[in-house]
Amino acid sequence: MAIEAVIERAAGLDIAKASLVACVRVPHEHQPGRARIHKRVFATTSSGLLELADWLAGHQIQLVGMESTGQYWKPVFYLLEAQTECWLLNPRHMRAVPGRKTDMSDAEWICDLVAHGLVRPSFVPPPPIRRLRDLTRRRTVLTRERAREKQRMEKLLEDAAVKLSVVATDILGVSARAIITALADGERDGHVLAARHAKGRLRRKIPALAQALTGRFDPHHHGLIATQILAHVDFLDHQIADLTHRIETEIAPYQQQVDLLDTIPGINQHTAQNILAEIGADMTRFTTAAHLASWAGLCPGNNKTGGKPRPAPCRPGDKWLKGYCGAAAYGAIRKRGSYTNAQYRRIAARRGGKRAQTAVAHSLLEAAWHVLTTQTSYHDLGGDYFLTLTNPDRRRDRAITVLQHLGYRVTIEPTTA
Repeated sequence: MAIEAVIERAAGLDIAKASLVACVRVPHEHQPGRARIHKRVFATTSSGLLELADWLAGHQIQLVGMESTGQYWKPVFYLLEAQTECWLLNPRHMRAVPGRKTDMSDAEWICDLVAHGLVRPSFVPPPPIRRLRDLTRRRTVLTRERAREKQRMEKLLEDAAVKLSVVATDILGVSARAIITALADGERDGHVLAARHAKGRLRRKIPALAQALTGRFDPHHHGLIATQILAHVDFLDHQIADLTHRIETEIAPYQQQVDLLDTIPGINQHTAQNILAEIGADMTRFTTAAHLASWAGLCPGNNKTGGKPRPAPCRPGDKWLKGYCGAAAYGAIRKRGSYTNAQYRRIAARRGGKRAQTAVAHSLLEAAWHVLTTQTSYHDLGGDYFLTLTNPDRRRDRAITVLQHLGYRVTIEPTTA
């Protein structure tokens, strides 16, 4: 028995870099209950995409499904979303029977899946959030590149036997930059460098700093590379500042949501901007907080066969969002007396620090969903949440039993209020 189609007029697109194959499924004119298939190849240039839009409009297509192939789906999706409903589909959900695989058969397979309601669309944010996402991701890339340049500087100094990072906390700080610049200009005396360029708290470490700066720094070799690294860091700082200013302008309509996310432990204004750019401000796209965590790839997978569970790592998700939540979790677990700190210590004792940090990231993302859905600030459950969650009498008896097994005689006495 054939499966009844839920979409009468559907289309499937198999997209490549230079061309795409479109397949439409429309009702048969002379045989009610049956469908007619039409296929055609289009170029992915602007003129070819406009021709595709006219061809789909001529068939009165109600829904267009396409596979998320690299970046090639974006111009097609952005052009067609104005005239018809478009679904971006996960390739893992559309694996066809192996063998006889061609672009034509792939397009027809996508069309059949869409017409019969056998796939679900992926989340594609609206245009304002997409523009904001491009800016925040670009800022993240430049910030990471700046961190890599800092690592390159430290490796360069180690090659020259200059132990500046042992004494100075930030090797790109004001004092450290002045010292590196002086080294590149030819100054070799560590005592002169320390006395002349150390500022603030670093002046209390002048003897140790002078010893750390005594090395074999070559101004013609190490100095050239160090000067280029400093120039690149300055360029990156300028680019990051420009992007931050543009992001603050673009995110102004969503500033209330950013301020609400800022109330969550571990999330500051920059992290809140990054998270909002990834998930958007409309949480109706995610039915529950668990759906959002699953989409982000911050929940454990399910792999059970015959009633026996097997190891199942976190599913693939938005790598940018996972990175932001992971960094936020690292900050949240350091806040003493908070729920996130208690959750981390509770899980880390049994399953290790990495799994515990992922669990905290999961909790922070769920908290973000609730904050954006209810439009209320974050309320911390407190560090004693897990202590009051279970029966205190059972916890007391368990602790006494453990001490007795260790050879202690236990006498308990309640403390006064």
